[in-house]
This record gives sequence, structure tokens and C-alpha cells, in this order.
Amino acid sequence: MTVIVDSLQNLWVGFVGVLGNIVGALVILLIGLIVASGLGAFVRKVVDLVKLDLLLKNLGVEKFFERANIKIDSGKFFGKIVYWFIVIVFLLATSDVLGFTSFSGFLRDVLFYIPNVIVAVLIILASVVLANFLKDLVESSMKSAKLEGRKFLAPLTWWAISIFGFLAAVSQLGVAQDIINTLVAGVIAMLALAGGLAFGLGGKEYASRLWSRLERHHNG
Repeated sequence: MTVIVDSLQNLWVGFVGVLGNIVGALVILLIGLIVASGLGAFVRKVVDLVKLDLLLKNLGVEKFFERANIKIDSGKFFGKIVYWFIVIVFLLATSDVLGFTSFSGFLRDVLFYIPNVIVAVLIILASVVLANFLKDLVESSMKSAKLEGRKFLAPLTWWAISIFGFLAAVSQLGVAQDIINTLVAGVIAMLALAGGLAFGLGGKEYASRLWSRLERHHNG
């Protein structure tokens, strides 16, 4: 009889302990959702106040996203990043309380992966800004030098830089890195070849016109 009573007592103590862990985990998760919602909304308002969307539009990033049917809303993006980061942090705490070691390991991997996503987005934005700048530079330079082919080379420069940035972002995410490295090398080779041909042909035509002017000036 004593053995049965002791077993029932141990079972009850164990049940109370598990129930306490479950209640504690639910409380932690609820607090996490509240904190995540508040911080996410705060970050969104801060980003909207600094008018980051207007800056991105002035840098010419909007056209890139329009091609993908994506509306620029950096406040919402960063707000969601912060929201889910906080949620995952509290989920990790909840999982540790419940003793779900495998799930906790998965959540830690997700937390460590989030910075890669942010860096990848920054790489894409930087590549689009650089692509717009170089496109305008190539077009204005060839126009001032009266070189042919600017309507071909300027868009080619934009696409090459944009694709290079996209591939670099995908590589930052760790997706098929060997394939991405091969594609990046191919893009660089294509850019060098196309640029060499365009400038070579354009330079040849410009040199021919310059030589004709010199001949006319000399004969005149």
C-alpha cells in the first residue's frame, strides 16, 4: 500500500511540475507576442519617420521593385523583421522551458540566419543604386563623347550589376553557393566582353570621325 501511495505522490508531483512548465511557457510566449508586436510597430513608425522609402525612391530603387510587382514599404519590412526576431527569441525560451532540445536547436539556427537575410537585402539595394549610377554614367559619358551604342551598353551595365548583386545576395543566403559562384564568374566575363566590344566598336567609330575632322581641318 505504501508503494502505491508513493507512486501516486510521485506521479502527482511530476504532473504538477509539467503543468507548471506548460503554464510558464504559455506566459512567456504571451509576453513575447506582446513585446514583439509593440517593438515591431515602434520600428515601423521610426522607419516611416526617417522617410527611408522616399530616399530609396530618389535613389531609383523603386523601378527595380516595380518590375517584380513589389511596393516599397521599408517600415513594414523592418517592422516584420523585428517582430519575428522577438517572437523566435521568446519561442526559444518557451522551448527551453519545455525541454524541446531539438526544436530549440532549430530556432537557434533560424536566429543566426536572420542577419544573413538582412545583409542580402542590403546587398540587393546597394547593387540597384550602383547599377542606376553606372547606367547614367555610361550613358552620359558616351553621349558627351558622341559614341554609338549607349542605348545598348547603358541597360547592359544596369542588368549586369543588378544580376551580380542578386547572385551575391543569394550567395549570402548560402543557397547553392558553387552554382552561384560559377554564375558570378560568368556575369563578370560577360560584362567584360560586352563592355570591351561596345567600347571598342564605339571607340573605333569615334576615332574614325576624329581622323576625318583632322583631315578636313588640314585640307581646309
